[in-house]
Amino acid sequence: MYRVFEALDELVAIVEEARGIPPTRNCIVPRGEVLELLDDVREALPGELDDAQDVLDHRDKIVTDARDAAETAVTGANQQAEQTVTGARDEADRILSDAKAHADRMVAEAIAHAEHLVATAEQEAERTVAEGNAEFEAVTGRARTESERMIAAGQASYDRSVADGKAEQDRLVSQTEVVRAAHAESARLIDTAQAESDRLREECDQYVDGKLADFEETLHGALRVVGRGRSQVRPAPSMPDYAAEFRR
Repeated sequence: MYRVFEALDELVAIVEEARGIPPTRNCIVPRGEVLELLDDVREALPGELDDAQDVLDHRDKIVTDARDAAETAVTGANQQAEQTVTGARDEADRILSDAKAHADRMVAEAIAHAEHLVATAEQEAERTVAEGNAEFEAVTGRARTESERMIAAGQASYDRSVADGKAEQDRLVSQTEVVRAAHAESARLIDTAQAESDRLREECDQYVDGKLADFEETLHGALRVVGRGRSQVRPAPSMPDYAAEFRR
């Protein structure tokens, strides 16, 4: 490569020292020396310059081929991208459809289960209320019967005591010496009979009140069970207030 620059310097020196041809700017140069220097330059130039020239000569074809290849690659990439996007959209639609169907199925199952729980709770509540009504009627009937029996027994005891007191009073009245004692005994018997009747009546009232309190506690327990069952399901139409009805 150094020889190239050296030959070029010699060519420049020959041209500068060449004799001019008036009145032009041309000159006379030794052809042999110039050609010899040019051969030296040609031989000194590396072969890569010829390859580079060939590339330059074919650059238009190379650029065209590269552009065509790039356009083909872009077209293929666009088609592949469209196919990929279409496939992804179809897959997304399918997944969304499956998810919606699954969600609808789960909602339907949940609604059916909730309705079953509500129906079961309502049946249980009706059964509990019916049993409570029956128990209430039975307890009330027994308490009423027992109350009437105890009241009748107390009244009978009172009547017997009064009769005994009157008989004793009549007997003692006939005896002057014991008239005062007879009056006192008669009053005592009457007071005793009255106190016994009051005691029997109070025991009867306490018995009836205890039975009603037990039934009220049983009914409250049943209503609490029904309330817990209803709280586990969706809101249902309001049920009659059986407790208020029983209290009336």
